[in-house]
Amino acid sequence: MVITIDGPSGVGKSTVTRAVAAEYGFDFLDTGAMYRAATVAALEAGVPLDDSQAVADVVLKSDIRYVDGAILLDGRDVSDAVRADEVTGAVSAVSAIPEVRHRLVGFQREWVVKRNGNAVVEGRDIGTVVFPDAEAKIFLTARPEVRSARRAGDAEAANLSTHAIETKLRERDFRDSTRAISPLHAAEDAVVIDTSDLSLAEVVSRVLEVVAASRC
Repeated sequence: MVITIDGPSGVGKSTVTRAVAAEYGFDFLDTGAMYRAATVAALEAGVPLDDSQAVADVVLKSDIRYVDGAILLDGRDVSDAVRADEVTGAVSAVSAIPEVRHRLVGFQREWVVKRNGNAVVEGRDIGTVVFPDAEAKIFLTARPEVRSARRAGDAEAANLSTHAIETKLRERDFRDSTRAISPLHAAEDAVVIDTSDLSLAEVVSRVLEVVAASRC
């Protein structure tokens, strides 16, 4: 069973994904970390990020894997490196490149196949593009001010004001929702859950209810 959890930054995707995966004994996949690893590869190669072909060439030559919760780039653990400010600011541009998305979507589907089709996968286009036939689809959302407050506690946002974080989130939302390839939006058959006023336990409970209903 494939469970997809999509949504923008700051809605609790990663924490919820891990909790749901633990409940079912499934592995989980953070696809956003894969795009961040692709961004690390491009930055380390020194190619201009506005040169889509150059970036794509670097990514196509890179081996990006997600193993036991760690993101590997050519065999090297870059789990910390992918959270750097420079990566956060550049990942939207890299993830919008069609060749990059095609490459990583292939990795993501292969990862799930190796787990006999049982996994919880989080991202921005999982229920719409990567696994459109997934048995259970959830789209998490939250009010902008709530999302920015949550992100303020993240290491990558430690030096930013809440206002600055909210501005960056809005900019990222606009880029992700208006890109030509795999834009951010809820799948038509996804259950949308607003996490603004819910505790983690409440969100997980609602997601589990959705999953249980989809299995009936």
